[in-house]
Amino acid sequence: MKQPPAGPSEGPFERILLASEGRPFSDAAIARVIELARPADASVRVFSIARIHGVSFGMQMPGLLPTKAEWKEQREIVSRAVKRLERKGIDADGHVVGTRKTTKRIIQEATLAGCDAIVMGADPDRNRVTGDFVWSQEPQRVRRKAKKIPVFLVFEDS
Repeated sequence: MKQPPAGPSEGPFERILLASEGRPFSDAAIARVIELARPADASVRVFSIARIHGVSFGMQMPGLLPTKAEWKEQREIVSRAVKRLERKGIDADGHVVGTRKTTKRIIQEATLAGCDAIVMGADPDRNRVTGDFVWSQEPQRVRRKAKKIPVFLVFEDS
């Protein structure tokens, strides 16, 4: 789906969070961030999650933590996005965090980094009841829970 252009109610933004629940950043998501960042020369924080798969008896278990390969993959995803933004003249930095509570951590990162907006790549919306059990619907959960920060979901063209 094509995203509408930024309107007057969508900015200008001074700091934008480009976030991912682990998926690579799409060309469309990077383009949307650039579109939102350019009017006010905003800086961008690129942020990705290395997923912790769960807990056992209330404690994290080593087999459930991200592997070295998963950490490396997420760092490369963030690094590529930062380089692409910097090539376009956007001031960008980024990092990766491991967590089980992705929605809460993305919103917390936006708040701590002083971000005015969150941009995330997303799959099409699904039924909310079944969607709550699907990892790919994490961007929709962020959009629902982020009360004070606008969330822009970028859907891929099919």
